[in-house]
Amino acid sequence: MSGARILVVDDTPANVKLLVDLLSVNGFDTMAASSGGEGLDRAAKESPDLILLDVMMPDLDGFAVCERLKANEATHDVPVIFLTALHETLDKLRAFAIGGVDYLTKPFEPAELLARVETHLALRRAQVALEAQNARLRAEIEAHQRSRAIVHCLEDEIRTGHDFRDIVGQAPSLMQLLDQLARVASTDSTVLILGETGTGKELFARAIHDRSSRRGGPLVKVNCAALPRELFESELFGHEKGAFTGATQQRRGRFELADGGTLFLDEIGELSLEAQAKLLRVLQEQEFERVGGSRTLHTHARLIAATNRDLQERVDRGDFRPDLFYRLNVFPLTVPPLRARRADIPALVARFLAKSARKLGKTFDGVAPAFLERAMAYDWPGNVRELENVVERAAILSRGALLEALQPLEAASTGVRAEAPMPTATPATTAVKTLLDVEREHIRLALERTRWVIEGDHGAALALGVNPSTLRGRMRKLGIRKPR
Repeated sequence: MSGARILVVDDTPANVKLLVDLLSVNGFDTMAASSGGEGLDRAAKESPDLILLDVMMPDLDGFAVCERLKANEATHDVPVIFLTALHETLDKLRAFAIGGVDYLTKPFEPAELLARVETHLALRRAQVALEAQNARLRAEIEAHQRSRAIVHCLEDEIRTGHDFRDIVGQAPSLMQLLDQLARVASTDSTVLILGETGTGKELFARAIHDRSSRRGGPLVKVNCAALPRELFESELFGHEKGAFTGATQQRRGRFELADGGTLFLDEIGELSLEAQAKLLRVLQEQEFERVGGSRTLHTHARLIAATNRDLQERVDRGDFRPDLFYRLNVFPLTVPPLRARRADIPALVARFLAKSARKLGKTFDGVAPAFLERAMAYDWPGNVRELENVVERAAILSRGALLEALQPLEAASTGVRAEAPMPTATPATTAVKTLLDVEREHIRLALERTRWVIEGDHGAALALGVNPSTLRGRMRKLGIRKPR
Protein backbone atom coordinates (compact mmCIF):
# COMPACT_ATOMS: atom_id res chain seq x y z
CA MET A 1 0.00 0.00 0.00
CA SER A 2 2.52 2.57 -1.20
CA GLY A 3 1.85 6.12 -0.02
CA ALA A 4 0.29 5.07 3.28
CA ARG A 5 1.05 7.26 6.29
CA ILE A 6 2.91 5.46 9.10
CA LEU A 7 3.70 6.89 12.53
CA VAL A 8 6.80 5.56 14.33
CA VAL A 9 6.74 6.03 18.12
CA ASP A 10 10.12 5.18 19.76
CA ASP A 11 12.38 7.02 22.24
CA THR A 12 15.61 5.68 20.69
CA PRO A 13 16.76 7.95 17.82
CA ALA A 14 18.72 5.15 16.09
CA ASN A 15 15.63 2.95 15.98
CA VAL A 16 13.53 5.79 14.63
CA LYS A 17 16.08 6.54 11.84
CA LEU A 18 16.31 2.89 10.85
CA LEU A 19 12.53 2.51 10.62
CA VAL A 20 11.95 5.81 8.81
CA ASP A 21 14.63 5.03 6.22
CA LEU A 22 13.33 1.51 5.65
CA LEU A 23 9.72 2.63 5.24
CA SER A 24 10.53 5.68 3.11
CA VAL A 25 12.60 3.64 0.66
CA ASN A 26 9.63 1.34 0.20
CA GLY A 27 7.27 4.19 -0.66
CA PHE A 28 5.62 4.94 2.69
CA ASP A 29 5.01 8.44 4.04
CA THR A 30 6.50 8.37 7.53
CA MET A 31 6.40 10.55 10.63
CA ALA A 32 8.02 10.04 14.03
CA ALA A 33 7.47 10.73 17.72
CA SER A 34 10.13 10.30 20.43
CA SER A 35 7.75 9.78 23.39
CA GLY A 36 4.37 8.31 24.19
CA GLY A 37 2.76 11.72 24.78
CA GLU A 38 4.09 13.09 21.49
CA GLY A 39 2.88 9.96 19.74
CA LEU A 40 -0.68 10.53 21.01
CA ASP A 41 -0.65 14.17 19.85
CA ARG A 42 0.66 13.33 16.36
CA ALA A 43 -1.75 10.44 15.95
CA ALA A 44 -4.70 12.72 16.74
CA LYS A 45 -3.51 15.50 14.41
CA GLU A 46 -1.99 13.54 11.51
CA SER A 47 -4.47 10.61 11.23
CA PRO A 48 -1.88 7.93 10.26
CA ASP A 49 -2.91 4.71 8.50
CA LEU A 50 -0.78 2.57 10.84
CA ILE A 51 1.35 3.02 13.99
CA LEU A 52 4.62 1.24 14.92
CA LEU A 53 4.79 1.48 18.70
CA ASP A 54 7.65 0.82 21.12
CA VAL A 55 6.83 -0.33 24.65
CA MET A 56 9.63 0.88 26.92
CA MET A 57 9.43 4.70 26.93
CA PRO A 58 10.07 7.16 29.79
CA ASP A 59 6.78 9.12 29.99
CA LEU A 60 4.10 6.72 28.82
CA ASP A 61 4.86 3.13 27.94
CA GLY A 62 3.48 1.61 24.75
CA PHE A 63 0.69 -0.23 26.55
CA ALA A 64 -0.68 3.03 28.03
CA VAL A 65 -0.36 4.76 24.66
CA CYS A 66 -2.30 1.98 22.91
CA GLU A 67 -5.07 2.07 25.51
CA ARG A 68 -5.51 5.82 25.00
CA LEU A 69 -5.45 5.46 21.22
CA LYS A 70 -8.28 2.93 21.39
CA ALA A 71 -10.25 5.09 23.80
CA ASN A 72 -10.15 8.05 21.38
CA GLU A 73 -12.82 7.91 18.66
CA ALA A 74 -10.47 9.66 16.21
CA THR A 75 -7.73 7.01 16.53
CA HIS A 76 -9.72 3.98 17.63
CA ASP A 77 -9.53 2.19 14.28
CA VAL A 78 -5.85 2.87 13.47
CA PRO A 79 -3.89 -0.46 13.44
CA VAL A 80 -1.13 -0.62 16.08
CA ILE A 81 1.90 -2.95 15.64
CA PHE A 82 4.02 -3.30 18.77
CA LEU A 83 7.75 -3.23 17.98
CA THR A 84 9.75 -3.94 21.16
CA ALA A 85 12.57 -5.87 22.77
CA LEU A 86 10.17 -7.53 25.26
CA HIS A 87 9.93 -11.25 24.52
CA GLU A 88 7.66 -12.43 27.36
CA THR A 89 4.45 -14.17 26.37
CA LEU A 90 2.45 -12.17 28.94
CA ASP A 91 3.59 -8.93 27.28
CA LYS A 92 2.39 -10.21 23.92
CA LEU A 93 -0.98 -11.26 25.38
CA ARG A 94 -1.41 -7.85 27.01
CA ALA A 95 -0.61 -6.10 23.74
CA PHE A 96 -3.30 -8.01 21.86
CA ALA A 97 -5.80 -7.64 24.72
CA ILE A 98 -5.67 -3.83 24.60
CA GLY A 99 -6.16 -3.61 20.84
CA GLY A 100 -2.82 -4.25 19.10
CA VAL A 101 -3.03 -6.05 15.74
CA ASP A 102 0.54 -7.50 15.77
CA TYR A 103 3.65 -7.91 17.94
CA LEU A 104 7.18 -7.93 16.51
CA THR A 105 10.31 -8.27 18.67
CA LYS A 106 13.65 -6.53 18.20
CA PRO A 107 15.94 -7.18 16.49
CA PHE A 108 13.67 -7.74 13.50
CA GLU A 109 14.12 -8.77 9.89
CA PRO A 110 13.32 -5.81 7.56
CA ALA A 111 11.51 -8.07 5.09
CA GLU A 112 9.32 -9.50 7.86
CA LEU A 113 8.47 -6.03 9.16
CA LEU A 114 7.54 -4.80 5.68
CA ALA A 115 5.39 -7.89 5.06
CA ARG A 116 3.47 -7.40 8.31
CA VAL A 117 3.02 -3.70 7.64
CA GLU A 118 1.68 -4.42 4.12
CA THR A 119 -0.65 -7.11 5.45
CA HIS A 120 -2.25 -4.93 8.11
CA LEU A 121 -2.55 -1.96 5.79
CA ALA A 122 -4.33 -4.18 3.26
CA LEU A 123 -6.64 -5.50 5.98
CA ARG A 124 -7.36 -1.97 7.12
CA ARG A 125 -8.11 -0.87 3.56
CA ALA A 126 -10.48 -3.83 3.12
CA GLN A 127 -12.18 -3.01 6.43
CA VAL A 128 -12.71 0.63 5.43
CA ALA A 129 -14.15 -0.42 2.07
CA LEU A 130 -16.46 -2.94 3.76
CA GLU A 131 -17.68 -0.35 6.28
CA ALA A 132 -18.37 2.11 3.46
CA GLN A 133 -20.26 -0.55 1.55
CA ASN A 134 -22.26 -1.48 4.65
CA ALA A 135 -23.10 2.19 5.25
CA ARG A 136 -24.34 2.52 1.68
CA LEU A 137 -26.39 -0.65 2.03
CA ARG A 138 -27.91 0.56 5.31
CA ALA A 139 -28.82 3.88 3.69
CA GLU A 140 -30.36 2.08 0.72
CA ILE A 141 -32.30 -0.28 3.00
CA GLU A 142 -33.63 2.64 5.07
CA ALA A 143 -34.59 4.54 1.92
CA HIS A 144 -36.29 1.42 0.56
CA GLN A 145 -38.15 0.84 3.81
CA ARG A 146 -39.28 4.45 3.90
CA SER A 147 -40.42 4.30 0.28
CA ARG A 148 -42.29 1.04 0.86
CA ALA A 149 -43.96 2.44 3.96
CA ILE A 150 -45.06 5.57 2.09
CA VAL A 151 -46.21 3.50 -0.87
CA HIS A 152 -48.16 1.30 1.55
CA CYS A 153 -49.87 4.37 2.96
CA LEU A 154 -50.63 5.65 -0.53
CA GLU A 155 -51.90 2.24 -1.64
CA ASP A 156 -54.09 2.11 1.43
CA GLU A 157 -55.43 5.55 0.54
CA ILE A 158 -56.11 4.46 -3.04
CA ARG A 159 -57.72 1.24 -1.86
CA THR A 160 -60.08 2.88 0.62
CA GLY A 161 -60.18 6.50 -0.33
CA HIS A 162 -61.95 6.56 -3.67
CA ASP A 163 -65.38 5.86 -2.17
CA PHE A 164 -65.76 9.58 -1.48
CA ARG A 165 -63.25 11.06 -3.89
CA ASP A 166 -65.66 13.93 -4.68
CA ILE A 167 -67.88 15.63 -2.16
CA VAL A 168 -71.49 15.34 -3.35
CA GLY A 169 -74.20 17.78 -2.40
CA GLN A 170 -75.44 21.37 -2.45
CA ALA A 171 -77.16 21.64 0.93
CA PRO A 172 -76.50 24.98 2.72
CA SER A 173 -74.91 23.24 5.72
CA LEU A 174 -72.50 21.41 3.38
CA MET A 175 -71.69 24.59 1.44
CA GLN A 176 -70.88 26.40 4.68
CA LEU A 177 -68.56 23.55 5.69
CA LEU A 178 -66.78 23.60 2.32
CA ASP A 179 -66.26 27.36 2.61
CA GLN A 180 -64.57 26.87 6.00
CA LEU A 181 -62.55 23.98 4.58
CA ALA A 182 -61.25 26.14 1.72
CA ARG A 183 -60.15 28.83 4.16
CA VAL A 184 -58.16 26.52 6.44
CA ALA A 185 -56.75 24.17 3.79
CA SER A 186 -54.08 26.64 2.63
CA THR A 187 -52.72 27.02 6.18
CA ASP A 188 -50.75 24.60 8.36
CA SER A 189 -53.20 24.94 11.25
CA THR A 190 -54.39 21.86 13.11
CA VAL A 191 -57.93 20.86 12.15
CA LEU A 192 -60.39 18.93 14.32
CA ILE A 193 -63.18 17.31 12.29
CA LEU A 194 -66.29 16.51 14.30
CA GLY A 195 -69.35 14.56 13.25
CA GLU A 196 -71.43 11.45 13.74
CA THR A 197 -70.33 8.02 12.58
CA GLY A 198 -70.60 7.54 8.85
CA THR A 199 -70.64 11.22 7.83
CA GLY A 200 -67.42 10.90 5.82
CA LYS A 201 -64.95 12.73 8.07
CA GLU A 202 -62.01 11.08 6.29
CA LEU A 203 -63.27 12.50 2.99
CA PHE A 204 -63.00 16.02 4.35
CA ALA A 205 -59.54 15.34 5.80
CA ARG A 206 -58.39 14.24 2.35
CA ALA A 207 -59.97 17.33 0.80
CA ILE A 208 -57.97 19.55 3.19
CA HIS A 209 -54.75 17.73 2.29
CA ASP A 210 -55.44 17.87 -1.46
CA ARG A 211 -56.05 21.62 -1.30
CA SER A 212 -52.99 22.40 0.82
CA SER A 213 -49.38 23.15 -0.06
CA ARG A 214 -48.58 19.66 1.29
CA ARG A 215 -50.55 17.82 -1.39
CA GLY A 216 -47.28 16.57 -2.93
CA GLY A 217 -46.46 14.78 0.35
CA PRO A 218 -48.15 11.73 1.84
CA LEU A 219 -51.46 11.64 3.66
CA VAL A 220 -50.79 9.13 6.43
CA LYS A 221 -53.84 7.79 8.26
CA VAL A 222 -54.04 6.24 11.72
CA ASN A 223 -57.19 4.71 13.22
CA CYS A 224 -56.65 5.43 16.91
CA ALA A 225 -59.51 3.15 17.92
CA ALA A 226 -57.74 0.16 16.33
CA LEU A 227 -54.36 0.79 18.01
CA PRO A 228 -53.54 -1.54 20.92
CA ARG A 229 -52.13 0.43 23.85
CA GLU A 230 -48.85 -1.46 23.81
CA LEU A 231 -48.26 -0.63 20.13
CA PHE A 232 -49.31 3.03 20.21
CA GLU A 233 -45.79 4.45 20.57
CA SER A 234 -44.28 2.08 18.01
CA GLU A 235 -46.99 2.87 15.47
CA LEU A 236 -46.78 6.64 15.81
CA PHE A 237 -43.10 7.16 16.66
CA GLY A 238 -41.40 4.03 15.26
CA HIS A 239 -38.92 1.75 16.99
CA GLU A 240 -35.30 0.65 16.80
CA LYS A 241 -34.22 -2.90 16.11
CA GLY A 242 -34.33 -4.92 19.33
CA ALA A 243 -36.43 -2.34 21.20
CA PHE A 244 -38.82 -5.12 22.26
CA THR A 245 -39.59 -8.73 21.50
CA GLY A 246 -40.42 -9.02 17.81
CA ALA A 247 -38.67 -5.80 16.78
CA THR A 248 -36.40 -7.51 14.26
CA GLN A 249 -35.64 -4.34 12.32
CA GLN A 250 -35.87 -0.59 12.61
CA ARG A 251 -39.28 0.83 11.77
CA ARG A 252 -40.29 4.40 11.01
CA GLY A 253 -43.41 5.66 12.75
CA ARG A 254 -46.36 7.47 11.22
CA PHE A 255 -45.11 10.89 12.34
CA GLU A 256 -41.85 10.24 10.49
CA LEU A 257 -43.63 8.96 7.39
CA ALA A 258 -45.92 12.01 7.33
CA ASP A 259 -43.01 14.48 7.48
CA GLY A 260 -43.73 17.16 4.89
CA GLY A 261 -47.28 15.87 4.45
CA THR A 262 -50.38 15.38 6.59
CA LEU A 263 -51.05 13.02 9.51
CA PHE A 264 -54.74 12.12 9.95
CA LEU A 265 -55.60 10.74 13.39
CA ASP A 266 -59.09 9.26 13.09
CA GLU A 267 -61.17 8.38 16.17
CA ILE A 268 -58.82 10.39 18.38
CA GLY A 269 -61.41 10.41 21.13
CA GLU A 270 -60.66 6.72 21.74
CA LEU A 271 -57.07 7.29 22.93
CA SER A 272 -56.20 6.39 26.51
CA LEU A 273 -54.99 9.12 28.88
CA GLU A 274 -51.47 7.68 28.72
CA ALA A 275 -51.44 7.84 24.93
CA GLN A 276 -52.90 11.35 25.04
CA ALA A 277 -49.96 12.54 27.18
CA LYS A 278 -47.41 11.13 24.75
CA LEU A 279 -49.19 12.63 21.75
CA LEU A 280 -49.40 16.03 23.46
CA ARG A 281 -45.65 16.11 24.00
CA VAL A 282 -45.01 15.60 20.27
CA LEU A 283 -47.54 18.26 19.30
CA GLN A 284 -45.99 20.76 21.72
CA GLU A 285 -42.32 20.08 21.08
CA GLN A 286 -42.53 18.92 17.42
CA GLU A 287 -39.99 16.22 18.28
CA PHE A 288 -39.92 12.60 19.44
CA GLU A 289 -37.70 9.52 19.81
CA ARG A 290 -38.27 6.09 18.37
CA VAL A 291 -39.03 3.38 20.92
CA GLY A 292 -35.68 2.04 22.12
CA GLY A 293 -33.79 4.95 20.55
CA SER A 294 -32.01 7.99 21.98
CA ARG A 295 -31.79 10.20 18.89
CA THR A 296 -34.31 13.05 18.85
CA LEU A 297 -36.25 13.34 15.59
CA HIS A 298 -38.25 16.35 14.43
CA THR A 299 -41.61 16.27 12.70
CA HIS A 300 -43.03 18.77 10.25
CA ALA A 301 -46.30 16.96 9.61
CA ARG A 302 -49.61 18.80 9.59
CA LEU A 303 -52.14 17.27 11.97
CA ILE A 304 -55.80 16.62 11.22
CA ALA A 305 -57.83 14.79 13.86
CA ALA A 306 -61.37 13.45 13.74
CA THR A 307 -63.85 12.05 16.24
CA ASN A 308 -67.51 11.24 16.66
CA ARG A 309 -67.20 11.84 20.39
CA ASP A 310 -68.10 15.00 22.28
CA LEU A 311 -64.56 15.83 23.43
CA GLN A 312 -65.68 18.67 25.67
CA GLU A 313 -67.96 16.25 27.49
CA ARG A 314 -65.07 13.79 27.81
CA VAL A 315 -62.88 16.58 29.20
CA ASP A 316 -65.54 17.38 31.79
CA ARG A 317 -65.66 13.69 32.79
CA GLY A 318 -61.87 13.50 33.07
CA ASP A 319 -61.53 11.05 30.16
CA PHE A 320 -59.72 13.47 27.86
CA ARG A 321 -56.86 15.84 28.66
CA PRO A 322 -57.97 19.49 28.43
CA ASP A 323 -54.52 20.63 27.23
CA LEU A 324 -54.65 18.13 24.34
CA PHE A 325 -58.21 19.20 23.53
CA TYR A 326 -57.16 22.85 23.27
CA ARG A 327 -54.13 21.86 21.18
CA LEU A 328 -56.41 19.98 18.74
CA ASN A 329 -59.32 22.40 18.74
CA VAL A 330 -57.53 25.11 16.73
CA PHE A 331 -59.95 25.02 13.79
CA PRO A 332 -62.96 22.74 14.38
CA LEU A 333 -65.09 21.63 11.42
CA THR A 334 -68.43 19.93 12.05
CA VAL A 335 -69.68 17.60 9.31
CA PRO A 336 -73.50 17.75 9.20
CA PRO A 337 -75.41 14.47 9.54
CA LEU A 338 -77.29 13.23 6.49
CA ARG A 339 -80.70 14.05 8.03
CA ALA A 340 -79.59 17.72 8.09
CA ARG A 341 -78.92 17.69 4.32
CA ARG A 342 -81.79 15.60 2.97
CA ALA A 343 -81.79 17.54 -0.30
CA ASP A 344 -78.45 15.84 -1.12
CA ILE A 345 -79.87 12.32 -0.80
CA PRO A 346 -80.95 11.94 -4.49
CA ALA A 347 -77.48 12.95 -5.74
CA LEU A 348 -75.80 10.61 -3.25
CA VAL A 349 -78.10 7.74 -4.26
CA ALA A 350 -77.20 8.32 -7.92
CA ARG A 351 -73.48 8.33 -7.09
CA PHE A 352 -73.67 5.13 -5.03
CA LEU A 353 -75.90 3.41 -7.58
CA ALA A 354 -73.36 4.09 -10.36
CA LYS A 355 -70.61 2.69 -8.17
CA SER A 356 -72.61 -0.41 -7.21
CA ALA A 357 -73.61 -1.01 -10.84
CA ARG A 358 -69.93 -1.06 -11.88
CA LYS A 359 -69.08 -3.35 -8.99
CA LEU A 360 -71.92 -5.78 -9.72
CA GLY A 361 -71.77 -5.61 -13.52
CA LYS A 362 -75.40 -4.53 -13.72
CA THR A 363 -77.15 -1.70 -15.60
CA PHE A 364 -79.76 0.62 -14.09
CA ASP A 365 -81.85 3.26 -15.79
CA GLY A 366 -82.63 5.12 -12.60
CA VAL A 367 -84.17 4.94 -9.14
CA ALA A 368 -87.75 3.96 -8.36
CA PRO A 369 -89.75 6.89 -6.87
CA ALA A 370 -90.67 4.72 -3.88
CA PHE A 371 -87.00 4.26 -3.03
CA LEU A 372 -86.31 8.00 -3.03
CA GLU A 373 -89.52 8.67 -1.07
CA ARG A 374 -88.47 6.29 1.68
CA ALA A 375 -84.86 7.52 1.61
CA MET A 376 -85.95 11.15 2.01
CA ALA A 377 -88.22 10.27 4.96
CA TYR A 378 -85.68 8.13 6.84
CA ASP A 379 -83.38 9.69 9.47
CA TRP A 380 -80.22 7.68 8.55
CA PRO A 381 -78.57 7.14 11.95
CA GLY A 382 -75.60 5.62 10.10
CA ASN A 383 -75.45 8.64 7.77
CA VAL A 384 -73.76 8.51 4.35
CA ARG A 385 -72.11 5.16 5.04
CA GLU A 386 -75.47 3.59 5.85
CA LEU A 387 -77.01 5.09 2.70
CA GLU A 388 -74.25 3.60 0.55
CA ASN A 389 -74.76 0.17 2.11
CA VAL A 390 -78.52 0.33 1.57
CA VAL A 391 -78.07 1.34 -2.09
CA GLU A 392 -75.66 -1.54 -2.69
CA ARG A 393 -78.03 -3.99 -0.99
CA ALA A 394 -80.94 -2.75 -3.09
CA ALA A 395 -78.83 -2.95 -6.24
CA ILE A 396 -78.09 -6.60 -5.50
CA LEU A 397 -81.76 -7.44 -4.90
CA SER A 398 -83.37 -5.31 -7.66
CA ARG A 399 -84.44 -7.34 -10.70
CA GLY A 400 -85.49 -4.59 -13.08
CA ALA A 401 -83.89 -1.53 -14.62
CA LEU A 402 -84.84 0.67 -11.64
CA LEU A 403 -83.37 0.62 -8.15
CA GLU A 404 -86.18 -0.69 -5.98
CA ALA A 405 -86.76 -0.52 -2.25
CA LEU A 406 -87.63 -4.15 -1.57
CA GLN A 407 -88.02 -3.80 2.20
CA PRO A 408 -88.60 -1.00 4.70
CA LEU A 409 -85.45 1.06 5.23
CA GLU A 410 -85.66 0.92 8.99
CA ALA A 411 -85.37 -2.87 8.87
CA ALA A 412 -82.72 -2.97 6.17
CA SER A 413 -80.40 -0.54 7.88
CA THR A 414 -80.51 -1.47 11.56
CA GLY A 415 -79.13 -4.97 11.18
CA VAL A 416 -81.86 -6.80 13.13
CA ARG A 417 -81.16 -10.37 14.08
CA ALA A 418 -82.77 -13.26 12.20
CA GLU A 419 -85.23 -14.04 14.97
CA ALA A 420 -86.67 -10.51 14.86
CA PRO A 421 -89.70 -10.42 12.51
CA MET A 422 -89.41 -8.09 9.52
CA PRO A 423 -92.13 -5.43 9.34
CA THR A 424 -94.86 -6.36 6.88
CA ALA A 425 -97.07 -4.17 4.77
CA THR A 426 -100.29 -3.06 6.50
CA PRO A 427 -103.64 -2.85 4.82
CA ALA A 428 -104.81 0.60 3.82
CA THR A 429 -107.60 0.44 6.37
CA THR A 430 -105.13 0.05 9.24
CA ALA A 431 -103.54 3.09 10.88
CA VAL A 432 -99.98 3.52 9.59
CA LYS A 433 -97.25 4.22 12.13
CA THR A 434 -94.69 6.91 11.43
CA LEU A 435 -91.08 5.92 10.76
CA LEU A 436 -90.09 7.47 14.07
CA ASP A 437 -92.66 5.31 15.90
CA VAL A 438 -91.36 2.18 14.16
CA GLU A 439 -87.77 3.12 14.97
CA ARG A 440 -88.68 3.83 18.61
CA GLU A 441 -90.33 0.44 19.01
CA HIS A 442 -87.49 -1.36 17.27
CA ILE A 443 -84.82 0.24 19.47
CA ARG A 444 -86.86 -0.39 22.62
CA LEU A 445 -87.27 -4.06 21.61
CA ALA A 446 -83.50 -4.42 21.13
CA LEU A 447 -82.83 -2.77 24.50
CA GLU A 448 -85.30 -5.01 26.30
CA ARG A 449 -83.73 -8.13 24.75
CA THR A 450 -80.27 -7.01 25.94
CA ARG A 451 -81.61 -5.94 29.36
CA TRP A 452 -80.81 -2.31 28.46
CA VAL A 453 -77.10 -3.00 27.96
CA ILE A 454 -75.90 -0.63 25.23
CA GLU A 455 -72.20 -1.42 24.66
CA GLY A 456 -70.20 -4.65 24.38
CA ASP A 457 -70.59 -7.99 22.68
CA HIS A 458 -74.08 -8.47 24.15
CA GLY A 459 -75.22 -4.86 23.86
CA ALA A 460 -78.07 -3.36 21.87
CA ALA A 461 -75.71 -1.23 19.74
CA LEU A 462 -74.07 -4.33 18.28
CA ALA A 463 -77.45 -5.98 17.69
CA LEU A 464 -78.68 -2.90 15.85
CA GLY A 465 -75.44 -2.46 13.91
CA VAL A 466 -74.78 1.11 15.07
CA ASN A 467 -72.15 2.90 17.17
CA PRO A 468 -73.02 3.11 20.90
CA SER A 469 -72.83 6.92 20.78
CA THR A 470 -75.23 6.93 17.81
CA LEU A 471 -77.67 4.70 19.71
CA ARG A 472 -77.57 7.00 22.75
CA GLY A 473 -78.26 9.97 20.47
CA ARG A 474 -81.28 8.24 18.92
CA MET A 475 -82.55 7.31 22.40
CA ARG A 476 -82.39 10.95 23.47
CA LYS A 477 -84.11 12.10 20.28
CA LEU A 478 -86.86 9.49 20.55
CA GLY A 479 -87.35 9.93 24.30
CA ILE A 480 -86.37 6.35 25.14
CA ARG A 481 -85.39 5.92 28.81
CA LYS A 482 -84.58 2.84 30.86
CA PRO A 483 -87.54 2.03 33.13
CA ARG A 484 -86.86 2.45 36.83
